[in-house]
Amino acid sequence: MFDYVIVGGGSAGAVLAARLSEDPAIRVCLLEAGGDGRSILMRVPMAAAAIVPGHVSSMNWGFETVPQRGLGGRRGYQPRGKGLGGSSSVNAMLYVRGHRTDYDDWAARGCTGWSFEEVLPYFLKAEDNQRGGGPLHGTGGPLQVSDAPWVRSINQDFIAAAAENGIPRNDDFNGTVQDGAGVYQVTQFWHGPRLGERCSTAAAYLHPVLDRPNLTVVTGAHATRVLFEGRRAVGVRYRKGRVEDQVEAGREVILSAGAFLSPQLLMLSGIGPAAYLKARGIEPLAHSPDVGRNLQDHLDFTLWYRARTKDLVALAPGSMAAMSAGIGEWRRHGTGRLRTTFAESGAFFRTRPNLDRPDVQLHFLIALVDDHARKMHLGYGYSCHACVLRPHSRGEVRLASADPADMPVIDPRFLWDERDQQVLLEGAKRMRSIMESEPLKRHIREELKPAGRDDDSLLETIRQRSDTIYHPVGTCRMGSDQNAVVDPKLRVRGVEGLRVVDASIMPTLIGGNTNAPTIMIAEKAADMIRAASRDEREPAYSTVSSKASP
Repeated sequence: MFDYVIVGGGSAGAVLAARLSEDPAIRVCLLEAGGDGRSILMRVPMAAAAIVPGHVSSMNWGFETVPQRGLGGRRGYQPRGKGLGGSSSVNAMLYVRGHRTDYDDWAARGCTGWSFEEVLPYFLKAEDNQRGGGPLHGTGGPLQVSDAPWVRSINQDFIAAAAENGIPRNDDFNGTVQDGAGVYQVTQFWHGPRLGERCSTAAAYLHPVLDRPNLTVVTGAHATRVLFEGRRAVGVRYRKGRVEDQVEAGREVILSAGAFLSPQLLMLSGIGPAAYLKARGIEPLAHSPDVGRNLQDHLDFTLWYRARTKDLVALAPGSMAAMSAGIGEWRRHGTGRLRTTFAESGAFFRTRPNLDRPDVQLHFLIALVDDHARKMHLGYGYSCHACVLRPHSRGEVRLASADPADMPVIDPRFLWDERDQQVLLEGAKRMRSIMESEPLKRHIREELKPAGRDDDSLLETIRQRSDTIYHPVGTCRMGSDQNAVVDPKLRVRGVEGLRVVDASIMPTLIGGNTNAPTIMIAEKAADMIRAASRDEREPAYSTVSSKASP
């Protein structure tokens, strides 16, 4: 028997387990389907390039989407981190919060307590920023945020080319202004014994406290169902190898399995669209029609260029020799080229002057990264990615069957909304203009797989090769309306003792990379959960009725 059982030890779950177990009187159990998050591939910053391309493995869920009409019938690839640290162990480590108005929009939609001014303290609480503290940066937190430690000079040419296209230099995307081009800050250890390593949530929050007697972490444990007594969650059933077992929760069960697996587990447990569950042999416990709906993701389009410069990461003899030397440097000193994020710089801009915030983000990569690094190209080159920050298209996650071992059915419905097509088209045109401006043009040997030049052919190219940039959210939407899956305190409507704490609760996608916001969500949730346990006046569940119905 534990007080809290957390399902999923990723970007949110690792934070929750560490924060809740700070109180020695609280017993916490964390169930994680993957491993311990200590692999060298998860510690060396650039080594994620070896994890992301692989399909299902011990470190990557390797999901795929259903065929996408907006992408010419192709299936999209959806790599997600598996193991303690989750996707924070395999991402590009970019520390981006999004635009302040993204959170104000949440509050305006009925998510009381989630405005920017109300979530900012939790961003600051998490941070130990190399630049020091201030109104918009924190120090002393578990998550080390550093200036990019290995930046190639071509990034300055990208920033200069962006300036020639009306995008000013910005040295802090998390400052008072998001618009502009600059070098990203990253989640890497910048001081201490792990200098130079990736600072995943496992490394930052969880690994240092695994010896707490009130914290139990079970890896290799695939949750199959939330257990209920009546409408109260009392535990979790899980499979470890060929053995099935269960763990009991005296206070709450918390799902932190991510935008694909948290809604899947809710539906497997009887929480979702009632008629849909019945048709799949699952007895509905609580009718919650929006479970699995509202899926949003950043769709990404890429341009690639073979380069004259050799100051890049490439499949070329000189680069490989430098990489071999870099291994020794990283092992001895925690410095050198193994600390690259590949996506070293980027930009935020508005495709229309009347917008109140940027609607496109660029990632400039010092390598030819094609199809999630699943296609390799010999020789030196670089690439640039453009994504629509606030897509209008909405997808869903559904069950393949009532068998928990089956992967969820993922349908992002990329480019279903014509407004997304137009924004990505305008973003791609601006990106190409930047890439062909003089500061970068001198580096170009040739464009690899040239994109169309007129709007119609460029849009067709976008359909042929766009895919996710790894930011799925929204499938357990937070809100105050009757159809919201969780309320603003992240309690699942219609049942007791159950919360969802991960990126799936975002009502709308934020304008930037989603790892930092997911960590913030977990920090805020930890405070709400502790407050609920102290305040006997607050019921431990949502009081909104949600009677099962066809």
